[in-house]
Formats: sequence, C-alpha cells, structure tokens
Amino acid sequence: MTAAVKRNVHTESLLHYEVDHFVLDSYALDRAVQVDVYRPQLQEGMQPSLLLVNDGQDLPKMPFAPIIDGLYAAGKIRPLMVVAMHCSEERKLEYGTADILDYMSRGSRARYHRKFVLDELIPYIRQEYFLPVIQQIGYAGFSLGGLSALDVVWKHPEIFNVAGVFSGSLWWRLKDLNDGYEESTDRIMHKLVREGKYADNLRFFFETGTQDETMDRNNNGIIDSIDDTLDLIQELVNKGYDREQHIRYLELQDGRHDVPTWARAFPDFLTWGWGK
Repeated sequence: MTAAVKRNVHTESLLHYEVDHFVLDSYALDRAVQVDVYRPQLQEGMQPSLLLVNDGQDLPKMPFAPIIDGLYAAGKIRPLMVVAMHCSEERKLEYGTADILDYMSRGSRARYHRKFVLDELIPYIRQEYFLPVIQQIGYAGFSLGGLSALDVVWKHPEIFNVAGVFSGSLWWRLKDLNDGYEESTDRIMHKLVREGKYADNLRFFFETGTQDETMDRNNNGIIDSIDDTLDLIQELVNKGYDREQHIRYLELQDGRHDVPTWARAFPDFLTWGWGK
C-alpha cells in the first residue's frame, strides 16, 4: 500500500523549478514523513530523472532550490526531480545499513526506512507526478544519511543507478575500537561491497572535506573520513568498477562536516550525474 498525503501541498515557485512541501503517512515507519519535491518545469512529453535525498531538512539551509534552478536555467543539467525526505528524532536508528546493525545496535529501523523508500515513496512519486518512465534514479545523503543511501543503492541496482555520499559515515562498524576491531573486516559498508555483486549500471559519487573530522584510527596522518572513503572506492574498483567511468571522488580543501560544505559539493554532483 502506498503512503497517503496527510495534509495539503504547499508549493513555492522559482524561475524554472517548483517546490512542493507535503507530509506522507508511512505505514512502514509508522510516522509522518515531511517530503519536499523539487520539480522542473517540463515541456510536454519530457520525463525527468529522479534523485532521492536523505536529511531533506538540510536542503533549504544550503539553500538548494536556487542551486538546482540555476544549473537547470544555465543548461548544465538535464531535467531532474529531487525528492527530499526529512529525518526524524530516531535518525540514528532509521539510517545506517538496513541488514546489519553497528556495534551499538544503531540502524535498527533502517530496514523500515528502506521499505518506506522502495514500497511507499517511489510508487507515490511515480503515481502523483505521472512518471511511468524514469530515465535514472539516484539516491544521496549526508553523513549517516549518505551511508543509508549507498546501502540501499548497492542492494537494489534493479531500481537505482546513482549513489551520492557526502561526508559518509563509512566508519560504521561491527566492533568497538577497543573490542578487537579490525579495519580490514569490521567496516560494514566495505564488507557489503566486498561480499556483494557487480552491477554495471551503478555509478558512485563521494565527497569528503579535509576538515570533516580529526580522528585518525591508524595514525597514518589521514583523517578517518578520507581513509574510509578511499578504502571503499578501492573495494568498488576491486569489484570491477572503473575509477573514471563509474566513480567520482571530490575532496574539498577546508571542507567540513556541515551543510555549507555539502552545498559547495552539490553542483559538482548534479553536473557529474545529470550533466548535458
């Protein structure tokens, strides 16, 4: 059963985009989900691609609307509809890897979030916005939301084409650092890629900032967020993905673990993923 609209849609108009704000009642999550849909003005017969975004409450802080409106107006991206989901107070439970909990049992509701995305949100968007054919479907997120997006894309290449991971929580691990942690085996997303299957339709975007954090588990002089991201990229390469064709890595000097940094990176992601 698809989710139902809980309250009336409020729409903002931009030059080339409109933004719908509404709430969906999710059966999977057993809560109301605030959703913002950034939709381009289309000529008759045009079918946009679709990008889902976790932590949708962060997009207005960028602000995202003029970013995508400007890129579209300048002809730098193809028609792209962006569907942004706001997180809940249970963010650390709803995001993460859906089939494997971390060492503190976080991510215990991630499978319900995945079910909401696959069984409720995407069918609702297809029906509500008359999208029988979608050129590409991407899924992106920030920090833990980025890990969540990557996990869902990796498990469902039959649905998705692109993953966008901004300052991803790729440290997500099976063991505490003081409980026999082994970097080569205990990072969950790395393990999932290593044990998963290659799908030739997938592409991956990763962003990190040189000031994302200060942690350096292995004392190699490189912060963990960069190490974890580069190591995951290597796992993808080992799986068969080409660094030039399938993977984009953006490292921002002085980039931090914050919305302004992700706002700097988003145009690169959009033009890489949906550029003309």
